[in-house]
Formats: sequence, structure tokens, C-alpha cells
Amino acid sequence: MRPAWITSKQTLQARMAMPSQVPAPTPEAGMPAYMESFLAHLRLLVGVPFEYLVPDSRMLPDESIRFFYIDRSWTDRLVDGAISVGKIGTREQAHHQGNHPLVRQQLDVTERGVRDLQRQTISFLDLRANPRLGAANTITGFVLRSGAVSGWPHMDVRAYTKVLPANYDPASKSATDAQLPLLRLERLSTGVLIALFEGIPEMVVCEEPHHGVQFGVHESGGVFSVFRRDSTAKAIGGTDITVPMRNVQRRVLGIAALRRKLKTDAALPAQTGSASFAIELLNLPWRQRFAGEGGKPKFTGTGAFVAGVAIAPRVTQADIQAAYKELGK
Repeated sequence: MRPAWITSKQTLQARMAMPSQVPAPTPEAGMPAYMESFLAHLRLLVGVPFEYLVPDSRMLPDESIRFFYIDRSWTDRLVDGAISVGKIGTREQAHHQGNHPLVRQQLDVTERGVRDLQRQTISFLDLRANPRLGAANTITGFVLRSGAVSGWPHMDVRAYTKVLPANYDPASKSATDAQLPLLRLERLSTGVLIALFEGIPEMVVCEEPHHGVQFGVHESGGVFSVFRRDSTAKAIGGTDITVPMRNVQRRVLGIAALRRKLKTDAALPAQTGSASFAIELLNLPWRQRFAGEGGKPKFTGTGAFVAGVAIAPRVTQADIQAAYKELGK
């Protein structure tokens, strides 16, 4: 077999920049905008068939959530597969090998704007004019299958680098400083939601959308109650206030009796009008928190997944072998 005519990456790049082949200042010398956008979407699994993400439906049963890390080496190979369509001969293959690091670096920047491109808040030209620079970070995310996805199609999802108090304010400085960039939030079907974050979260929050203020009470075991709230509508904890029912009709709330009951609690706003009474009846959006260490794997620094539990050393431990022998009896 004859050796390759061009083997050096530097030599190949010099040949590609020769004026007799492709002049360097021309747009054709760079990656086309449509191609860069498509590959950036592909890096965030946009367009990847669902059966490649969840091979078996039993891995994602109803009312379940699965957190994961994205292996950067896997998505790089995904990009290689998409580009390989145009590789006809050894020349195209050598060109790809010579420019692959530059393509990867550019996609590390472009993928940060995919969500804004999906929402059509910016154009690709705007994204190129104002790139969001920075080293490529680890990408994490989750897949949620629940009735909440179909019930609240505009669910708010946020991820944080630290665990915040249960009654934290999302608009506070401590919360905004700890919030991770949201790279993708999309419904894959009526009841399945996928979210991707840039970084490793310590807490993820799924919250009912804030489309409007609702009034109501909470029911548990046939007993209705309301939360104790201060003048800013923030819950102050303590025992919930039981809502009385009308004597003549046990299925109707006793609003007047509830107002008199609220007056007896000195920690609540003075019941001087409808506004202070409405504060106690606010039914704010529900918030589900996911926090904790769990099975956090290790990383090589490039985003490649490394299992945190070594199976082979574990099975050689004396207590594990003793357990196996006991099961075999």
C-alpha cells in the first residue's frame, strides 16, 4: 500500500489555506452558519431519537425522574458521525482530522446559545457577533416522566450549585449567583421533559408556572387548612390554621369564622380589610426540590464519565464474598 501523500496536520492546513485552493478570507474557508447551528443542537441531543436516550421504557416508568451526565466523548463522536456524510476520500478525512479540535472549540461556545435560538429570542448572526466565551463545562440534566409535564407545560426548572433554603427567593442575589445556565428545556412528548444544565447542580427545582395568583385552601384527610403568612405573603411556618366549616352545610367553608380565627393569631397581619385576608388565602405555585449527593461519579476534566464504584475490587472483598455464599445456600 502506498503511504499517504500528506500526513502532517500542519502541512494539510497550509495546503487548505493556499490561495490556489481556498482563499482564507472567504466565508467558504470557515464552517457554514447552518452547519454550526445544526452541530451545536446535536451536541445537546436535539434530534437524537428518544430510544437512544432511554433504550427501555422500564428505565423511565411513570412518575419518575432520572438524572444523568453527558459524556463529551459520546457527543463528539455524534458530531463526527454527522460530518462523515461529506467524507468521500482520504483528503476529506485528513481535513477533518486536522480541523476537528477547532470545530470542537467552536461548538463549545455555540452550544450555550442553542436555547435562545430555539426560543427565537436571538438570531444566529447575533450569537456569532456576541459569543458566550468560556471553557467547556460539564453538562448534566434529567429526564422527567410525569403528569406534571402535561398538566404544567410551562413548568419552571432551575438548577443551583448549592442547596438553598426551602423558602428561598429565586430573584435574590444568592440564588441568581448560584444558578446554573439552562442549556435546554424541552418536552419530548406530552408527559416527558428533558432539561440540560451547564455544570453540576447540588439542587434542582421544578416549580409550577407563575401564570397567575390563585386563592385556595389545602385538604388532608377531609380537613381544610391554610398556611400562616406574614404581610409579604411569605410562609412563616408553625401549625397550619384549620378552616372552619358552616354548621348548616358541612361542605361550605365558613369564611367569616375563618377571618375571626385569623384575628386571634398575633403573628399574622391585622385583619383590617380584604387585602390582609387574601394574603392568608394565597395558594402559591408548588415547588419540588431535588437535592443530595446521590451517586456522583468522578470526571477526567474533559467531561468523560468515570464510574465512581469499581465493581471488580468490590466483589473480591471478604464481606461481599461471604454474602454471595450465604445467598447460594
